[in-house]
Amino acid sequence: MNQSTTKHTKVLILGSGPAGYTAAVYAARAMLKPVLVHGIQPGGQMTITTDVENYPGYAEVIQGPWLMDQMKEQAKAVGTELIEDHIKSVDLSKNPFKAIGDNGKIYTADSLIISTGAQARWLNLKSEEEYKGFGVSACATCDGFFFKQKEVAVVGGGNSAVEEAIFLTKFASKVKLIHRRDKLRAEKLLQTKLMKNKKIEIIWDSVVEEVIGQKDPKNVTGIKIKNLKTNSLSDLKIDGLFIAIGHDPATSLFKGQLDMDKDGYIITKPDSTATKIPGVYAAGDVKDKIFRQAVTAAGMGCMSALEAEKFLSEKFS
Repeated sequence: MNQSTTKHTKVLILGSGPAGYTAAVYAARAMLKPVLVHGIQPGGQMTITTDVENYPGYAEVIQGPWLMDQMKEQAKAVGTELIEDHIKSVDLSKNPFKAIGDNGKIYTADSLIISTGAQARWLNLKSEEEYKGFGVSACATCDGFFFKQKEVAVVGGGNSAVEEAIFLTKFASKVKLIHRRDKLRAEKLLQTKLMKNKKIEIIWDSVVEEVIGQKDPKNVTGIKIKNLKTNSLSDLKIDGLFIAIGHDPATSLFKGQLDMDKDGYIITKPDSTATKIPGVYAAGDVKDKIFRQAVTAAGMGCMSALEAEKFLSEKFS
């Protein structure tokens, strides 16, 4: 095996975004010379988030992609090596751990930080794609604030959809919850809370067919919905559409090697990013389905680097 196709590092970080970049900053400052491997779109979900008002330290509204660029440059400046590659397989059965890239490059590492993130599930409509960040969102806690005294719709029927609908009533004048069935999957307590809320109206047995909007300024003005029982179409005037049909963590690479919950999120030890394999850590949305914020992902990135540093100092002392 020649050296050019194999790269060894003390700390290998898979995935960028707030968790990966923060882990890289801490690991680099600990003189561990981390290698961070990212895909073709570094920065994760933050790169499709336009206005960010809740990241600490910025009094002015900042842009998600800009924040990720700043984190990336910071990671580089303190000594992280950034590599663009697509990892197709990993072997965590022995240390050093091994990851293989698309072009055959092999990365070996004494410790591994997994920060591959998660993706929101979307409706996969062309019109939805067009208005992402311009009235179409997958995060009420991030974007609810922008819809003060406006009418919005939430799509979904599980806990997160109901929680988002209730949360949005703090800002919006009216919230329509659109669900494809005639009953919700959310837990009963949440359903009771939802039904009691005067600002929420449920539209049963319906799906969104199209997002309607204007070009200048670019924003959502309504949606076309279809009743699945009658097949009738109707237009609904709204200012914002929130998709809450779940997230998929990017964990397929680690199936069978790490413990995961039923939704595919990596399970870590309490108050820790440590997985069941010593030296392997998981940070950010790949393990967190509760908060899913840039700031909590960054916090876990910090934890993972500190835990990796401690692991390495004990292993190689």
